[in-house]
Amino acid sequence: MTEANGVGSKSGRRPGQSKTREAILASARTRFAQSGFDTTSIRSVAADAGVDSALVHHYFGTKRGLFVAAIALPADPAEVLEPVAAADNDDLGRALATAILGVWDSKDGEAVIAAFRSMIASGDTTLIGTFLLQVALRDVAKRVDSPIGSALERVNLVASQMAGLLLARHILALEPLASMPVARVVDWVAPILQQYLTGPMPENSD
Repeated sequence: MTEANGVGSKSGRRPGQSKTREAILASARTRFAQSGFDTTSIRSVAADAGVDSALVHHYFGTKRGLFVAAIALPADPAEVLEPVAAADNDDLGRALATAILGVWDSKDGEAVIAAFRSMIASGDTTLIGTFLLQVALRDVAKRVDSPIGSALERVNLVASQMAGLLLARHILALEPLASMPVARVVDWVAPILQQYLTGPMPENSD
């Protein structure tokens, strides 16, 4: 990863630079948790940290790069989800399950799980919701808004499924789910995600 994504930056960073970078990240975590990804701006994060917005761009590049660093993700979600963007709507559930489970079960996944475990332990779970709904599933939501107005409900259900799976498989380590091959988990989960994403909406109930 590059410094623009908040990871793998040059060694030998001076103490003052490290403190500035950490101050920016602390401000970003607070802003993203309070306002969400869309509403948060580089300018507001910089103001909270007492630095110029150009310095935030210098360290993290874009707002997405700042968010990735703020929640300690090892990779840009846009890169991970490229196969999802290329998938047909009828294959979204499988593409999404394959992409996300592939990351969780990789070496990079250890950092993702550690970051989520830390957020759960600290009670700072708002950032998890922000990541799932406003970053990871943002583009998917635009594709599944049928009937109009249903996208938020659909992606919320997908987020609940994936968050629950992460918790059960990697944090609670429930067996045999924890040891199940990725392909088998995908086979179980993909139809459920597909139903949430493109299946008929349930009839209104009181």
